[in-house]
Amino acid sequence: MTVRNESRFGEMLGRYRLLIAGAILVTLVTLFGLVGQLFVPLEMAEVGAGRPAKPPSAEHWLGTDQQGRDVLADLIYGTPTSLKIGVIAGVFGVTVGALVGLIAGYAGGIVDEVIRIVVDILLTIPSLMILIIVASMLGVVSVEAMALIIAALSWMWPARAVRSQVLTIRERLYIQVARFNGASNMNIILGELLPNLLPYLAANLVGAISGAILASVGLSTLGLGPMTKPSLGLTFFWAITYGALIRQMWWWFLPPIVIIVILFLGLFLMSQGLDQIANPRLQSKV
Repeated sequence: MTVRNESRFGEMLGRYRLLIAGAILVTLVTLFGLVGQLFVPLEMAEVGAGRPAKPPSAEHWLGTDQQGRDVLADLIYGTPTSLKIGVIAGVFGVTVGALVGLIAGYAGGIVDEVIRIVVDILLTIPSLMILIIVASMLGVVSVEAMALIIAALSWMWPARAVRSQVLTIRERLYIQVARFNGASNMNIILGELLPNLLPYLAANLVGAISGAILASVGLSTLGLGPMTKPSLGLTFFWAITYGALIRQMWWWFLPPIVIIVILFLGLFLMSQGLDQIANPRLQSKV
């Protein structure tokens, strides 16, 4: 029995190794921000917490920036902010996109045609340009507002992807059998379509979170993101403003790059692992 359990455990690790590896990396980044706040006070991430532009030392493990902020504290409190924006925008965008895609794919006919045309038109609009314009017009932007702005321009891709999946699933035999048995449209959607779409939606959610974090970091780097709370993008903004690269202040710009690389690598591996679950062809290859 023990040998059989170990064999199953090893088979599971081999099948879901990408998903597990990605989840570990994302968890480490998340814990860095959450657990770190238990040991590093928020005051260390404020202006004047230490002497400006000091390299790493026993007092400040990652040194200080030009305004005296402790870089380690800035990253500890800034990482959850960027993650929060990504999660809110990803969940909101995928939820709206999934609902629109479900309605279009299942209803078909004129409803599907109208939704498809609207989505195709919106996809031709450059999202980054709209984000920059809206963020610059709003002036001071909160974390929640930034997340909703990004989500409002990111639901179209999930809608298009879910629609294509529903168009395929609705023609399968078990859906036809459910219709012949008198099942309502709501029961078919909730009981038949959604369970089959969950792995696919999970993969889309991870991708949406990754895209939202990237958008928030980009906007904050341009000075268009939340300025009242630390974030990874805001760290880059101040580093660029004060010429950290030219002044060779590596402790200021290199650590946030490392965090972003680890985070995006973890999200990418998770997305690939979920794709293997959602796509039987990829799963068979693995």
